[in-house]
Amino acid sequence: MAEPISGLATLRKPAALSPARSRAGDRLAARARRNVSAHGFLIGAVLCFAFFSWYPICREIVMSFQKSKLGVTSWAGLSNYERIFRDPTFWTAWKNTLEFTVLALILGYAVPFFAAILLNELRHAKGYLRCLVYLPVMLPPTSALLLFAYFYDPSYGLFNDVLRHLHLPVSQWVQSPGTGLPSMAMISVVIAATWMNMGGATLIYLAALQNIPGELYEAAELDGAGLLRKIRHITIPQTRLILSMLLLLQIVATMQMFVEAFILTNGGAGVNNNTLSVVNLIYQYAFALSGASNYNSASALGVVLMLVLAVFSGGYLWLTRQTDR
Repeated sequence: MAEPISGLATLRKPAALSPARSRAGDRLAARARRNVSAHGFLIGAVLCFAFFSWYPICREIVMSFQKSKLGVTSWAGLSNYERIFRDPTFWTAWKNTLEFTVLALILGYAVPFFAAILLNELRHAKGYLRCLVYLPVMLPPTSALLLFAYFYDPSYGLFNDVLRHLHLPVSQWVQSPGTGLPSMAMISVVIAATWMNMGGATLIYLAALQNIPGELYEAAELDGAGLLRKIRHITIPQTRLILSMLLLLQIVATMQMFVEAFILTNGGAGVNNNTLSVVNLIYQYAFALSGASNYNSASALGVVLMLVLAVFSGGYLWLTRQTDR
């Protein structure tokens, strides 16, 4: 006799997934997690750039065509640009900025490269010397520049004390009134800036030098090549990419010089405006010109500086690509 069938529906155990389908599901879940993480980091980076870079740039461009009076903002057209181009200090600031850039390339671009070559050739105390070269970069810029302000003091500064002991004529350093090319004041600012910033470039060059195959130098030595010929025919061609990149970055950075002259000369203008830079003039337009300060003229000068740097960077990259081809 058959057993009575229960009134409740019989529950069926679900069939087990096949191993292939299970692995496919795991791969799909892992890919989804990776995509979510990647898009999360990407969105965060885009938001940071939007709030702290793109929005200020767009806002600066808009403000350069406006004027504000008694809290009322109106359209000004090109009047802010006309004002800064009529200002005599505009051309003085550009002259000083270009002078600083050229001097910084002579010292700040060449000195780290040759310092890296020297460190790469040493056999002992490499770690200590690398730390010693990089130490100024770890100092706050204000502290490093105040140290140089003490060194440059005409009365009790270290540099003039050394010159007196050597029975050499002393100098006014950053307080020199001369406006010739190059001026002693600008040379003094470049020396301080080079000492502050050369550590990072030196370590980058050193890392590039250590990737050069040693067989190239051994072959050059067998051919009788000296140090200068090895640098010219092996070191520079093998590090051309790093040299090009740092050259562009250094030109862009030096044309935005501000804090060095601002601290060393107690305001940035120096004597007879011989250390006044474009960025310092932007600061004066925005904050320091009594009775004539406005953000609109400062924004116009900022846009001019941005366009100059953009044109230079684009032209430099185009020439670099043409050379590589």
